[in-house]
Amino acid sequence: MRADVQQVAAGTYLVHGSNTNWVILKEGDAVTLVDTGYPGDRELLLSSLAEVGSSPEAVAAVLITHAHNDHLGSTEYLRTAYGMPVYLHEAEVPHARREFLHQVSVGTVLRNGWRPGVLPWAVHAIRSGGTAHVPVASPQPFPVTGPLDLPGRPVPVHTPGHTDGHTAYHLPDTGVVISGDALVSGHPTSRVEGPQLLPDMFHHERARAVASLDVLADLAGDTLLPGHGPVHRGPVRGASLQARERAL
Repeated sequence: MRADVQQVAAGTYLVHGSNTNWVILKEGDAVTLVDTGYPGDRELLLSSLAEVGSSPEAVAAVLITHAHNDHLGSTEYLRTAYGMPVYLHEAEVPHARREFLHQVSVGTVLRNGWRPGVLPWAVHAIRSGGTAHVPVASPQPFPVTGPLDLPGRPVPVHTPGHTDGHTAYHLPDTGVVISGDALVSGHPTSRVEGPQLLPDMFHHERARAVASLDVLADLAGDTLLPGHGPVHRGPVRGASLQARERAL
């Protein structure tokens, strides 16, 4: 199975998995992996590393935007099999360990089943491991503030709301913002295209998710790599403000 890999900047690749994206940052022989898709995306994940001339052994670290199953899916597998560290915001560490779960419930999905796209998305999510138990045994908070000493030199930016510890990653040198689910450009349950928040049922605290759009608007960049949907070209500030207007 071959992954849908798109090079968006020097050493920066957006990978479209099954309804979820992840990002590969490549520097020489080493890579940083941002998110890992659904548990069922593992073959695509490994394929994407090969597609950019890399391998799991070359992953210096896995960075997580947030600990929902469609972003955390193969993280523990990689950590156990290859020994790389897993970093995320300190508020998201217990979430990754599954001390609690801030994820849309099956009941909430069923109550929203009348909305266009929800039931097909839910069937896919279940088949891909969206309800599986995939904790990370030893997640770690970011070791420093500011740029991480990893390929791509990503700068973590706390963007809570979707989950308490949701984090975007800013790549100032290339003008790229990896926004995870704090700002997306599409989703199977949304009838809107372009910059937007995910539908309300997916957010742990919607008001904080809306407020985090202002945080993203302050980041200099012209390439947005969302957790769902295609790459968005254009000022990240404009994308953030457009999503905010749509959310009000």
